[in-house]
Amino acid sequence: MTTSTELTLFADYFQIHVCDAEGDGDLSEAWTKQAIADHLAVTEDALGIGTVVNVNVSVTVAVLPQKPGDDSSAFDHVVEAGLNVPSGRLTVTGCTDYGPDAAAFEVAPGWNRVRVSQSNLSRAARADVDSDQSPETTEQIRLQVWAAPEAPTTVVKRWAADRF
Repeated sequence: MTTSTELTLFADYFQIHVCDAEGDGDLSEAWTKQAIADHLAVTEDALGIGTVVNVNVSVTVAVLPQKPGDDSSAFDHVVEAGLNVPSGRLTVTGCTDYGPDAAAFEVAPGWNRVRVSQSNLSRAARADVDSDQSPETTEQIRLQVWAAPEAPTTVVKRWAADRF
């Protein structure tokens, strides 16, 4: 069974977080130059998703029974990473939001795969602090999560910021 939830999150410091509800979610050492280029900082139990704006972004979270098909052509930037969720509860939050208030999702306990697909990046970047004032300029992020063995981070499609 697939569940899908729509969220609006404040991407403070140009990021949102996805992590095990009982993990520490510490990404302080994970934001390397490569992580910034990939829009994805990775630790075993937390992911930091880099955004192009420092305002509200639209986030869709879909918990899936299996790996989805490749629809990367519909997005600007797509990355995948493994995430250990031993508690079976995944939280999705803005990086400065209060953790206990975070949206939580039931997932398979243990290793999961998270595909992060981002769109509307050029328009959002151009509109900057006003990007969340209109759906046409709001950064869109889709998170797809399914049970999968641990695997390396993969950049499926890279957005080049110089294109906007």
